[in-house]
Amino acid sequence: MVKIAIVAAILFGLAVVMTMTGRGGGNFYVLTLVLAGAPMHEAAATGQFILFTTALAASLIFQKYRALSVPLALLIGVPTAAMAFAGGYLAHLFAGVTLKIVFSFLLVIAGVLMLYPARERATQLKKGIGHWHLKAGGKDYVIDLRLVFPIALATGFCAGMVGVSGGSFLVPLMVLACGVPMGVAVGTASAMVAATACAGFMGHALQGNFDPSWALPLAPATIVGGLLGGRIALKTKPAYLKTLFAVTTLAAALLMVVNTVVAK
Repeated sequence: MVKIAIVAAILFGLAVVMTMTGRGGGNFYVLTLVLAGAPMHEAAATGQFILFTTALAASLIFQKYRALSVPLALLIGVPTAAMAFAGGYLAHLFAGVTLKIVFSFLLVIAGVLMLYPARERATQLKKGIGHWHLKAGGKDYVIDLRLVFPIALATGFCAGMVGVSGGSFLVPLMVLACGVPMGVAVGTASAMVAATACAGFMGHALQGNFDPSWALPLAPATIVGGLLGGRIALKTKPAYLKTLFAVTTLAAALLMVVNTVVAK
């Protein structure tokens, strides 16, 4: 019980910070559970479960204050969630060490990309087949579907496989590839995080990796953290959110690499 209480306190703080960046906290949830002694596959399944409940609660806050684009969430979220299920279901085919390495590598890429300044893409993309017009945050955007769909599919599969929501990659996708404002990207990512995490969790659960003794006591703490993080994000400048996203993503990658080396 003492270990569960300590982990719950840590995850509460992580849920606040991660929800502020639209990531949900799945990468840090998995990392914390692994460091607490949970096997990688069980940590991945548990991380997906608490991610789903936390992100769902946070998305309600963002939707209330209109910082969530439902059309964009459906466009990217549906294929991402489908591939997350496949990734979670097939995760048992890969060794835990392999999953950790893939996880760390993808986080480094996402973190570095978010350190670069985003550019408005609405006026840069041409109209025509493969482009979709979207209005979000009071502005008009043109989404290049030929770029978005392949990345979303790959993101979903990898996220489901390693037990995270995909928010670490969905936010950069929306901000850098689609030109969506950081605030809207964070709110929209929360809805997609919930869908992706739910699909990935079901894939893991069908393989028998779910451990309720970890998940059920931890979920309430992260739900409260998600609600609080959503409210704070609405009052924080986009530039600060973007920097926070990059720093926490790179930190997660570094810690997982250290854990992988030590485990050997």
